[in-house]
Amino acid sequence: MSERRFITQGEGLPQWSMPISHAVVVGNVCYVSGQVSVDISGQYVPGSAREEAERSFANFFAAVKAAGFSPHEIVFVDIAFVDLADLNEVNALFADLFPEGKRPARTIYQAAALPFNSKIKVMGTAVKNE
Repeated sequence: MSERRFITQGEGLPQWSMPISHAVVVGNVCYVSGQVSVDISGQYVPGSAREEAERSFANFFAAVKAAGFSPHEIVFVDIAFVDLADLNEVNALFADLFPEGKRPARTIYQAAALPFNSKIKVMGTAVKNE
């Protein structure tokens, strides 16, 4: 069985009051918990859908980095929206963050509510080449 590493802190990662890890690494796979628009102290930072998505992705990338992975190793992203009308704004950001031809697989869905009353939540998986 592969060793597990639990990522609870790292450069750029917000401090959480929730009893969960930012990421868990099992073998060559990194599973990143849902990241929302919170600052380094864990306080919610409201904004437009694009602004909240930018901060959520920054936290997501910080978790990936703290786990020892890089953004180009991200293979799957799951994005929850409170309002799917925000999809176009987030699609534009997604295209900016991930180059064409190297974009991870992705799911999207609408949620009734998200932590901190966020508009967006981002989570996903990264895999290291062995």
